[in-house]
Amino acid sequence: MFGLWIKGIFKRRAVQIVLAYSGVAIAVALIALIGVFSVISASTMTQRAVAQVVVDWQVQPKPGADSGAIKTALEALHSIRAVSQVDYADMRALQATTGGTVQTTGAAKVLGIDAGYRSAFPEQMRLLLGSLDGPVLAQQTAANLHAGIGDSIQILRRDGAPSTITVAGIVELPNADALFQSIRAPAGAGPTAPPDNVVILPATQWSTLFAADTSRTVQFHAAFTRAALASYPDTAFIEEARQVRNFEASVAGQALVGDNLGARLDAVRGDAIYARVIFLFLGLPAAVLAILLTVSLLLADRDRKSRNEALLRIRGFDRSTILRLIASEEAIGAAGAAIVGSLAALILSALQFGTASLSSSALMWIALSGIGGFAVALLCGVLPALRRLRGETVLRGRTSMSRNSDPLWQRLWLDLIFLAGAAVIFLQSASSNYQVVLAPEGVTATAVDYTAFLSPLLFWVGSVLLTIRLASWWIGRSAKTLEATATRIGLAKATAPSVAAGLSRQHRRIAGGIALVSLAFSFAVAASIFNLTYNGQTRVDAMLTNGADVTVTGSTATPVGPVVQTIQAMPGVVAAVPIQHRFAYVGNDLQDIYGIDPTRIGKATAVEDAYFANKNAAATLKALETNPDGVLVSQETVNDFQLAIGDPIKLRLQNAKTHQYEAISFKFVGVALEFPTAPKDSFLVANASYLATQTGSSAHEVLLVRSLGDPKALAAAIRQDLGSTSGYTVTDLESAFHIIASSLTAVDLGRLTTVEIAFAVVLLAAATGLMLFLGIAERKRTAEILAALGASSAEIGGFLWSEALLILVPGAVIGSLIGVLAADMLVKLLSGIFDPPPEALSYPLIQLIGFALVGVVATVAAVQIARLRLAREVDA
Repeated sequence: MFGLWIKGIFKRRAVQIVLAYSGVAIAVALIALIGVFSVISASTMTQRAVAQVVVDWQVQPKPGADSGAIKTALEALHSIRAVSQVDYADMRALQATTGGTVQTTGAAKVLGIDAGYRSAFPEQMRLLLGSLDGPVLAQQTAANLHAGIGDSIQILRRDGAPSTITVAGIVELPNADALFQSIRAPAGAGPTAPPDNVVILPATQWSTLFAADTSRTVQFHAAFTRAALASYPDTAFIEEARQVRNFEASVAGQALVGDNLGARLDAVRGDAIYARVIFLFLGLPAAVLAILLTVSLLLADRDRKSRNEALLRIRGFDRSTILRLIASEEAIGAAGAAIVGSLAALILSALQFGTASLSSSALMWIALSGIGGFAVALLCGVLPALRRLRGETVLRGRTSMSRNSDPLWQRLWLDLIFLAGAAVIFLQSASSNYQVVLAPEGVTATAVDYTAFLSPLLFWVGSVLLTIRLASWWIGRSAKTLEATATRIGLAKATAPSVAAGLSRQHRRIAGGIALVSLAFSFAVAASIFNLTYNGQTRVDAMLTNGADVTVTGSTATPVGPVVQTIQAMPGVVAAVPIQHRFAYVGNDLQDIYGIDPTRIGKATAVEDAYFANKNAAATLKALETNPDGVLVSQETVNDFQLAIGDPIKLRLQNAKTHQYEAISFKFVGVALEFPTAPKDSFLVANASYLATQTGSSAHEVLLVRSLGDPKALAAAIRQDLGSTSGYTVTDLESAFHIIASSLTAVDLGRLTTVEIAFAVVLLAAATGLMLFLGIAERKRTAEILAALGASSAEIGGFLWSEALLILVPGAVIGSLIGVLAADMLVKLLSGIFDPPPEALSYPLIQLIGFALVGVVATVAAVQIARLRLAREVDA
């Protein structure tokens, strides 16, 4: 019996079963891919985060400590990879005689490194000219001294006779901030800028010249294998902080540790947590949609199944036998779909991640998704059949009349309850200064507000349920309107009353189709809008980080003034505007201060409203222009010092003539949240003319350049024109964008949205097309009535087109609206990943048009196939 049943299934209904269970395969593949992405992302997150850390620890013995014992303790750590000694000495100045003139710098640092340092830390210095075998100068130092390979340099000590060296090479120090950091600086000391003048000597030569120097300090630079680091940066940060404390205890507190590795983990752990949270905010709705599609497709053919079960009962089969037959059919379909979906997920993840997709955790996700898909599909087939066999009579099973009672959720008004709950949680979560992820700097504890996730989830579910309620109510009471519409657009003429009555009678099923299409559209629209908005803000962030399309950075000793006209005259340059970059003390806090011309800065870079607390860039710059002593202060400083607009402020800046910090009066005129090239926490913006007058120096350290074409090509041309030893650093917007776009959040969001948008297209086609095709049994009764009334095949087709349009058009419109609102909700809740937050959503018009075309094409195909099939069955 079972053999004949299975044979009949494959012979008569194979295509329909494949299509019905295609939703299961799609759901399994999507959920498995989301899980694999999450697992692989987690397993590589820490390694990606610390990839740019050159020196993990900088260990500095305290005065009088046994350096040898500290180095031995450091080398004894179980995960240590390399330990090198670096000696530092402070010099009064450097001096060189070149081209008949004598060049003398300010204070300088002289470093001594051992022979193995360059191989242990190759990224610490980059050779520009000459050789690393001998004394080398930093790029800025060579520019200050006008020195080249083979020139003699005098090192002027604070006390004692000068020493002479011969330059063997010129290097760039990309990691200078960490290399010259003040290890464990006391609270309130503020950050220190790396020195402009640096000489690096071999360890033996350094010891010969400076072993007895009173300014001598020693550091041990250490690198670890990092194999034992936890997968998540927040967990790795906690473990790293414990290891530092353990080491300091093992040397009895005789050494200070500059934990660069821990600092990097601390900086990115919020980003890493956001990367995980994104999987919840974007991944879980995708999984829910896939499951709903699966259930809907499997239930779309329930009337045909009910009639088949009634026929079996008429022929004498008992309920248990019928249930076993149904279970065998459902098991075959569910197993096949689960296997296909799992294989698809494995192939797609292998294409994306390579061999990483074969890890045990990734394979476990795929297997669990397949098992879960099989179980859901089997239950969706067997449980309704069991309910029908227990509660329906044979006569009831052979009819296709809809029930009149409202479902439980509708009687309980769960749709409005869910929407009200979403509104309450959203308003509470999206309040000012709200962050889903809280990871305070230097504090090991982190917090994630997972309740915020309920807001978009409840909104999606509530919107879909409300769509079902309203659509069912309207269709059930609008037979006349449907009749007039069908007649007006030519879908039905003589048969319009029957078509309208049939559609109105099936209002619950049609409302379910509208809701499913709207859910598919809303998901596709929300994912695409969120992705484009994030990518757009990544470019804004890149502009903030780099300052302009191209930025030329010099120093106080090498100002950009001499090259402004040269760069302005280069092909492809629209504008070149110099700005000042100095340092000022606010109380005991050392901050970056930028001197600008408020009337010109907008010519070289974008100055957005979002950069300022009043959300009005023009008004803020005008206030700065009209107040020569005005200053814009960051929000953090305003909070720390309890400032109010109009307050006088005393800042201490270095006088160019005396080299002493002197108090200068400013007037607080506005709050800057962000500013081009400025750090993200504390900074100041003032008028360049006022800074020049008060400090005795009109030099500009930074040049912002707006490009007419490709910023990367222009930056390369500027570098070539300036030369490698000019002392200027040239950066471009595209390079900054790629760096930001490779962050943990950006990488994971990009991967996830790529998969989700691709699957959204598939889900959209399935929701619009397969629902129409698989529900053919429920339309057969209406088609038979129309045929009995003398309707032609074209008029029967008009009935199908009426239903298709009734499902597609409202579903697309309502879904697009829900998608826009959901995207706006997601952007506000996940504001922490945007820097700065977007002023408005970005709409991918081409993608949105593509989604509409997918829905139309799938609907047309489904209607044509259903039309042929109905004609065949009605004729039979």
